[in-house]
Amino acid sequence: MRPVKSMIDFSIISQTTDMMNLAHWRLLVTIAETGNVSRAAERVGITQSGASQAVTQLEAALGVQVFARSRREVTVTALGEKVVEHARAMLLQLDAIRVLADDSRGLNQGRIRLGSFPSVISTLLPSLTRTFRQRHPGIEIVALEGTDEEVEDWLASDAIDLGVVLNPTAERNALILGRDAWMGLVPSTHPLGRRATIQGIALSELATQPFILATGGCAVNGQRLVESAGLKLVDVRITVRDWASACALVREGMGVALVPASTLPDDMRNLRALPLTSGIHREFGLVRSQAGQNSRAVSAFWEATASSI
Repeated sequence: MRPVKSMIDFSIISQTTDMMNLAHWRLLVTIAETGNVSRAAERVGITQSGASQAVTQLEAALGVQVFARSRREVTVTALGEKVVEHARAMLLQLDAIRVLADDSRGLNQGRIRLGSFPSVISTLLPSLTRTFRQRHPGIEIVALEGTDEEVEDWLASDAIDLGVVLNPTAERNALILGRDAWMGLVPSTHPLGRRATIQGIALSELATQPFILATGGCAVNGQRLVESAGLKLVDVRITVRDWASACALVREGMGVALVPASTLPDDMRNLRALPLTSGIHREFGLVRSQAGQNSRAVSAFWEATASSI
């Protein structure tokens, strides 16, 4: 009988790195530490489905089962323990190389002050800052939350190094982080919600309805959009700052709302999101203050962000 192999060829790991990026190897180690794919995916900054797919791809490339899965937990197999051990060592060595490189560039310490309005702070920035901290552990990032108008004031006064601004003009040399469409949000039982999604909805139709005004901490909100179209909201029932609160109130049938597509909840029960016939979008970009333009740490963050979007 042929002896069972107790070791695997770890040279295969170097071949697999062509397919798997560092986030996947960090995911592998994090799953082993947490025993949970969802929590590990959140820490690394990818979706749960993406994490599951990455693990499947890695196991297929290695030709071994790294994890044993059950309904309640994920455990590491005997061979998986050796894979995780090597992956952890590889990541530690990589971090050591980065620290050495940062020291040579004067990036072993520093602080970046970054201001943004709430919706971007909670959705987009966590993954960007997490990745940067992994690459440059000696640089501290301080995130400040404010309205878009406050962010503009902070940039002008050099109170922050970087700020996320709405609809930046070309002369500001902004690094565009994202763009999304404004959507009309109505209860699924509302007459406006029964139409085909592709048909869309006009601002004039929303403006006459009982309205939930959500600001998201931004001056550019539903009321501003309606007024820019020469219209007026005739029945504002309640004003909230948080997009999630507006969605919850619409779900309860208290009114309709205008929200950015990126802020729509995962659970759309009793809700209907309709595109605007006018096709209005918002764009948000990263802008450097005068102080930020002279900072090596800020330049490193700018370059890292540009390469990841």
